[in-house]
Amino acid sequence: MTTTAHITHTGGCHCGRVRFEIQAPAEIRVSECNCSICSKAAYLHLVVPADRFTLLSGREFLTTYTFNTGAAKHLFCSVCGVKSFYVPRSHPDGFSVNARCLEPGTVTGMTVKQIDGRNWERMYPGGRGEYKDEG
Repeated sequence: MTTTAHITHTGGCHCGRVRFEIQAPAEIRVSECNCSICSKAAYLHLVVPADRFTLLSGREFLTTYTFNTGAAKHLFCSVCGVKSFYVPRSHPDGFSVNARCLEPGTVTGMTVKQIDGRNWERMYPGGRGEYKDEG
C-alpha cells in the first residue's frame, strides 16, 4: 500500500480572524457537492480526520448554523461570514475544509469529484463517509 506524504496547509476566513492548519497531501482530492448549501457557497470539500486539523485562532468569532437533521455543524466567521471549515454530517469525527480557503503556495494539484448531496442518503447509505485519503 502506498501512502501519500502529508504537508501542512494553512487557511482561514476572509477577514483573517479565523485561522487553521491541516495535514494533507500537496496534491489534494476535493468534492464539489450539489446540495443547497454547498452549491450556493461554492464549497470545495477537503475532508480530514480531526487529528489532522488544528484551529490556530478565532474560536471566539465562530458561529454555528445547523439545518435539516442538525448533524452537520456549519461554522462560519461572525465578522466576515466565510465558512472556511465545518463538521460534516458524513464525517462527524472530522472536518471538511473549503479548499478555496487554503492559502496559496502549498497545493500543487487539485482533483475535483462531483458529489450528489441532493440525494445524501443514497450517497452515504450507512449514514457516514469513509476517509479515503481525501486530504
